[in-house]
Amino acid sequence: MLIARRLLVLALFLICGLSLEAAEAKIVKVLPHYLDLEGRHSLSPSLYERDAYQAFLRKNPDKRSALRFEVQWKARANAGVNLKLRLEVRTSKNLLAKPTVLEQPVKKRRWLGNWSALLITGNEYRELGDVLAWRVSLWDGERQLSEEKSFLWQ
Repeated sequence: MLIARRLLVLALFLICGLSLEAAEAKIVKVLPHYLDLEGRHSLSPSLYERDAYQAFLRKNPDKRSALRFEVQWKARANAGVNLKLRLEVRTSKNLLAKPTVLEQPVKKRRWLGNWSALLITGNEYRELGDVLAWRVSLWDGERQLSEEKSFLWQ
């Protein structure tokens, strides 16, 4: 009985290890946040306060200065040296045109996951209009490794 349990546990570890090996990279989470005129996305570290302040900024566009997409991503150590994040946004002003694209090189720094920020500021932010849909993808050179997109992205 004890040997059977140990074999079962060993088999589960092997299966989990193989499934982790198959995933070369993954975007875990994308958090789009408006920034106020002082560059803040929240007035305090509370998640409730952050959500309330984001609702306030959505209703008051004159109080916003930028839009930041915070992206949590993971990559294996041998995922590549030319990693980059690509953000595509469709807005109220470019809905029928090509999406606005922003790319940023990233480096793997941590074993369990990395956070990177994609920032839209200044005239580019003011000319975009309201964001309706977005897609964030992780690339190694010209090869897409992973993507995460909003509900309305097509």
